[in-house]
Amino acid sequence: MNQSLAALRLGSAKQAAASLAAGSSTGKGAAHRARGYAADAKAKNPYSHTLRLPRTGFPLRADAARREKEFRKRCTDTLYEWQLENNRGEKFILHDGPPYANGDLHIGHFMNKVLKDIINRYQVMQGRRVVYIPGFDGHGLPIEQKALERLKAQDRDSLDPMAIRKLARDFALEAVKRQTKSFKEYGVMGDWSHPYLTLDPGYEADQLGIFKVMVERGYIYRQNKPVYWSPSSHTALAEAELEYNDKHVSTSVYVKMPLTSESAAKLGATTGDVSALIWTTTPWTLPANRAIAVRHDLEYVLARVVEGGGSSAAGYQLLVGKDRLAAIAELLPEGSSIAELGTFAGKQLEGLEYTSPISGKQCRVLLADYVTGDSGTGLVHSAPGHGQEDYEFGLANGIEIFSPVDDYGRFTNEAGPTLAGKEVLGEGSRAVVDMLTAQGLLLSQQKFTHSYPYDWRTKLPIIQRATPQWFANVGDLKASACESLREVAIVPESSRRRLESYVTGRSEWCISRQRVWGVPIPVFYNAASGEPLLTAESIDHVISVIRDRGGSDAWWMLPTEELLAPAYRSDGNTYIKGNDTMDVWFDSGSSWRVLDSVAKDRAGAYADMYLEGSDQHRGWFQSSLLTSNAVRGVAPYRTLLTHGFTLDEQRRKMSKSMGNTLVPDRVINGGRDKKKEPAYGVDLLRLVVGSTDYTHDVSFGPGIFAQFSDVIRKIRGTVRFMLGNLDGFTADKLVPYEQMSSIDRYMLHELYHFKQAARTAFEKYEFFRAMQAVNNFTNSELSAFYFDISKDCLYVNGEWDLQRRSTLTALFRILVDYTTTLAPVTCHLAEEVWSFAEVSQRALGKTTGSVFQEPWDQTLAEWDNPELAAEWAALRRVRAVANQAIEAARTAKLIGSSLEAELDVFVPLESRLGRLLTKHAGELRRVCITSQASVHEIGGTATMAGEFAFEDRVAAFGEDAPVRVVSRRSLLHKCPRCWNLHFTQVDALCGRCDDVVAQEHGCQELK
Repeated sequence: MNQSLAALRLGSAKQAAASLAAGSSTGKGAAHRARGYAADAKAKNPYSHTLRLPRTGFPLRADAARREKEFRKRCTDTLYEWQLENNRGEKFILHDGPPYANGDLHIGHFMNKVLKDIINRYQVMQGRRVVYIPGFDGHGLPIEQKALERLKAQDRDSLDPMAIRKLARDFALEAVKRQTKSFKEYGVMGDWSHPYLTLDPGYEADQLGIFKVMVERGYIYRQNKPVYWSPSSHTALAEAELEYNDKHVSTSVYVKMPLTSESAAKLGATTGDVSALIWTTTPWTLPANRAIAVRHDLEYVLARVVEGGGSSAAGYQLLVGKDRLAAIAELLPEGSSIAELGTFAGKQLEGLEYTSPISGKQCRVLLADYVTGDSGTGLVHSAPGHGQEDYEFGLANGIEIFSPVDDYGRFTNEAGPTLAGKEVLGEGSRAVVDMLTAQGLLLSQQKFTHSYPYDWRTKLPIIQRATPQWFANVGDLKASACESLREVAIVPESSRRRLESYVTGRSEWCISRQRVWGVPIPVFYNAASGEPLLTAESIDHVISVIRDRGGSDAWWMLPTEELLAPAYRSDGNTYIKGNDTMDVWFDSGSSWRVLDSVAKDRAGAYADMYLEGSDQHRGWFQSSLLTSNAVRGVAPYRTLLTHGFTLDEQRRKMSKSMGNTLVPDRVINGGRDKKKEPAYGVDLLRLVVGSTDYTHDVSFGPGIFAQFSDVIRKIRGTVRFMLGNLDGFTADKLVPYEQMSSIDRYMLHELYHFKQAARTAFEKYEFFRAMQAVNNFTNSELSAFYFDISKDCLYVNGEWDLQRRSTLTALFRILVDYTTTLAPVTCHLAEEVWSFAEVSQRALGKTTGSVFQEPWDQTLAEWDNPELAAEWAALRRVRAVANQAIEAARTAKLIGSSLEAELDVFVPLESRLGRLLTKHAGELRRVCITSQASVHEIGGTATMAGEFAFEDRVAAFGEDAPVRVVSRRSLLHKCPRCWNLHFTQVDALCGRCDDVVAQEHGCQELK
């Protein structure tokens, strides 16, 4: 496997760059040949001005940070407007997932936006009208917190809701302005003059319109049930707002729950204390304990425990799962004993009563299917106010949903005076353990490390807590949502199962938040009964107010009477407006509505593509899918593309605490010390993104940038060679395909297949394979072969020589499609090339002002010539054998340049390879870059002194023929103009040079 391809498949930018850069070397032979005409022209040569050496102002070094700015507007804003007006193909709508407007951009933002831009630019060059409306998520806790951080703590507490909202709005709009500037500097093409902002009044009204439809269809309801709650943010969270800390340390406790005497008697226990033993990792939930759950078909035992060798009279009795008895015994003090007294089926324990510690309430043992016997004690502490499973268990058994915890994660007075005011995740939890110890109910406690959910914004642990919240019923939506995904192409396909599992794995979506910076849930509550008022009529009125009165600020500014629909102002009830705002995932998940005007003719999905990071399977991808299905009954996207995360060069996650974060601006424009932090420009970063398998995590870092700098230089050198030789090339010098030489038609065949490989890669969104094709074509076909063997013809032949014009025609075709292939990825470089080439105007009579106004693929099917390709593949294998013989002569210091050598190629002349070499005998010298080359029947000819032979077998046309190449130093003299050894007279021009000088310069001898 090609090493570059293997590296790119692994998604490693560093390996890819190393392999790309390594490919730029063409070996020792090419290095020696590179001493050719450009170097020779510097020598004292009276004919140097008659050579047609490359001439171009296109620089080898990019000076990208400065030069890219010259081409940015025409390949972004100007281009976006042009393609909408002039392209005639179908629309292509890539819907932008809105980034949070809560700060400056990082390298992950860059990768995301550039991937989108690569796709859009490719579609533009396919003739489609690209619709790309950038978006910004302007609501939510991250923005509110960042805005409040600017104030002193004492000033924050005195702010009213409208003051907080103004601070947050100003902060968000300021961030939008900065982020827009950066995205445009990244060369991202789009409608930057008309982005969508989730804080705009029109957007807010449309979002409430979606909410109204979901209310009408019965998807929205309110319930007092456990939700993920962030004590640090003081709000409910959706699952998508959680991240898991694998190093969280918890305290687990084994607690004795004393059975009543009646229940103990039912087990046959007549003396001593008898307890059901439970295990929990959240001791702070014990004040809310309301039941113990057992499984009907598990076996349980009543066991007598005597600790530390004491008398049986001092012991106690425990009810535990039979399979857990041995594990419980290991928790007891050394010298303790434990003995079974009786065995019971779980169903026999139903109805037993016990006294719950902390609260002192009398509770029951009940049956539950979720209980297992492979961990804990086989008996499960149930607090229906602090967990979904416990909540459902509580509902089924008519148990109180009780949660004595406030918005700040502290115990309320309902937990008792000892615990009130203490934080449940800190002092409160320790206080519970102390109370258990004091009551003699703590059997054991242990510290253990495990994965625990954290608030993704504050990076602090969350709890589950029952509070009245608003929910969307996902249970009624997920079947249609998953069905609609069958019509969606998902890249990579492995992401499909991930998204489906997130959708099917949830039954509800908590959409209410206890913050002020957001879109209000437009609900009113009856002041007397607390019953909510939420109807289509009431919501429609709020929507009209928000549209007419400048946005959602109206909810906080206006009195309730103005917000109420007229029908409810005089119905005899008094109402108060709610204080909850919507989950920001509902905000962004409603963004498909932005496409109403541009996709109104589409019955199915509005967007051709959604593209975001893999974390959006449980975020924006999912919320958009649910809202679109609820309202339109379809997925909002036709294709869903997922990319990985950004890592540093050691494959570590980037974080500020580790000091390994990367700011794109410092890579693009450089740091203060340009030697340590060079200004690489935008296109280098874009090339890193385009050259790696983004479906995996992608590494960025200084070492990778340095390697890709070499890759950029190689590309520029390749383009510079073509531009330099095409100087002065005009349409009247084009050679029709059928009149072109064999080698040039072969190169068009290679160009055709290069373009097809790149097309396949772009169509499959495998940009790294397209860049791999560029790398292979650059190094294998151009630098190491075609450019090498064409210099003699290009530099030496006459201006109107057919062979030279044939080669220039091929170079022109190659330059066009080479540049268009690079254009979606390195957009500034492609525009720079186009500005120097002026190829469309000069050679084809066009007036395109941008490479992106050109068709992406300008190759022709007639260039595909497998027979010709097979011939040249054979000739190149013979060339490889010849290079070995030439290198042997060079190593022996018999020759310097390969032009000083002459070759004898021995081959069976009647073989297909022999007939091919005979046919191309006139071109063999050019192919091997020597002054003379001739073909002979292979035989037993011995190698003479001063000759070097290399023999190998060459596979060609289904045959395997022996080839022997003998090299020697030519005895002829060097032509002072072309440096070929052709003539018997010292310092005399060869026939070709004599003709060119005579025809184009008017004399045969020049001083």
